[in-house]
Amino acid sequence: MAIFDNLGKYRNTGLLILRVGLGVMMMFHGLPKIMGGPDQWAGIGSSMKVIGINFIPAFWGLMAALSEGMGGFLLLLGLFYRPVNMLLTFTMIIAALVHLNKGEGIMGASHAIELGIVFFSLIFIGPGKYSVDKK
Repeated sequence: MAIFDNLGKYRNTGLLILRVGLGVMMMFHGLPKIMGGPDQWAGIGSSMKVIGINFIPAFWGLMAALSEGMGGFLLLLGLFYRPVNMLLTFTMIIAALVHLNKGEGIMGASHAIELGIVFFSLIFIGPGKYSVDKK
């Protein structure tokens, strides 16, 4: 529709809104996990069993918590944008596999799959001009 044709020139604004929104939501998911401490990290890190990694679960749990919490903050800023999106994509792949292995089916894993697709896509799109990486 012709009325929407001019919105293309606001691509960077759209990327900013997407980055800030996703970043804030990932921080809400990750910060409680970071604050949970080694016992919670070990529980989260035990999810790596789905890909055959059974050692140092507390380390893997901390990495997942940091990728969500700190990764969300860096995503919001547009700093280290592509590496952060790679880490978040991997985290969402593991989350989706955990849901699928629990027998929750595609509906149980759908949120992680959707976010994984978004983070993977953002690797190719880039942060936009309103980001720290572009300054």
